[in-house]
Amino acid sequence: VQLQASGGGLVQAGGSLRLSCADSRRTFSNNAVGWFRQAPGKEREFVASIAWRGDSTVYADNVQGRFTISRDNAKVYLQMNSLKPEDTATYYCAVSRYSYSGRRLQDYPYWGQGTQVTVSS
Repeated sequence: VQLQASGGGLVQAGGSLRLSCADSRRTFSNNAVGWFRQAPGKEREFVASIAWRGDSTVYADNVQGRFTISRDNAKVYLQMNSLKPEDTATYYCAVSRYSYSGRRLQDYPYWGQGTQVTVSS
């Protein structure tokens, strides 16, 4: 598994960004994929996860209703709307060892390089 996250950038509060996660070897088609984020000085936290079929999603409470995770055959996306300064972080995609979506970091053995999201007030 070789993951690459992209789509980050600088945006004003209230704006939107769409992150993408690609697996160059296309090996995550049977696995759940999650997005996590880490702000400076803070622990990495769960953001959203999607099951391998895309029929089940899980969100962190603080992004529910603002973020949407989706997937197609090649990529997993995180649409982020109504962004807030507290969403500023490095965002990582990760592949689960399971097919179902979940929140636990320890269920995700494969991680890509992050993409920086900065939300200005």
